[in-house]
Amino acid sequence: MTTIAEFVAQAKNGMGKSVDSVRREFMGIRSGKATTSLLDLVKVEAYETTVPLTQVGMVAAPEPRLLTVQVFDKSLVQAVEKAIMSSGLGLNPATQGTLLRIPLPPLSEERRKDLVRLVHKLAEEGRVGVRHHRTENLSKIKKLEKVSEDEKARAEKEIQKLTDSHSGQIDELVAAKEVEILEV
Repeated sequence: MTTIAEFVAQAKNGMGKSVDSVRREFMGIRSGKATTSLLDLVKVEAYETTVPLTQVGMVAAPEPRLLTVQVFDKSLVQAVEKAIMSSGLGLNPATQGTLLRIPLPPLSEERRKDLVRLVHKLAEEGRVGVRHHRTENLSKIKKLEKVSEDEKARAEKEIQKLTDSHSGQIDELVAAKEVEILEV
């Protein structure tokens, strides 16, 4: 039989995964400066399968507005270039042998606002995930027999505190990403 403490732990674990998911999504959103994590979500068609870019090349940020990708296998240079161009990040790599130089163009004011809207959308998806874990575990706790109403109420308060805490973490991520995007 599952105990209240286990349901609370499940809720905490699930909510933590929702926050981590939002953090990962935010890493793929381009701000004004070059970060290697920008290309983390880019997938490349290689060896008859789709693999993350980091498995076929080494990403570096030698300058604030430049990324480079050193492709390990010369036969994959065009596939990597195509994957970066079709990633939706608005990047156009220049190829020099097995090295791809990716200049980051400055973001227009309109593009910055679009990115902020995207950040808020992704954050709301994360909050929905947090609330889903709250609802799911609260309903399991309410169905428990042989548990006093006081214990159920305590667990409900504890899960609500977890929900508030994880939603606050998402809000902090949003605020930080918004500042990063709007910084000129």
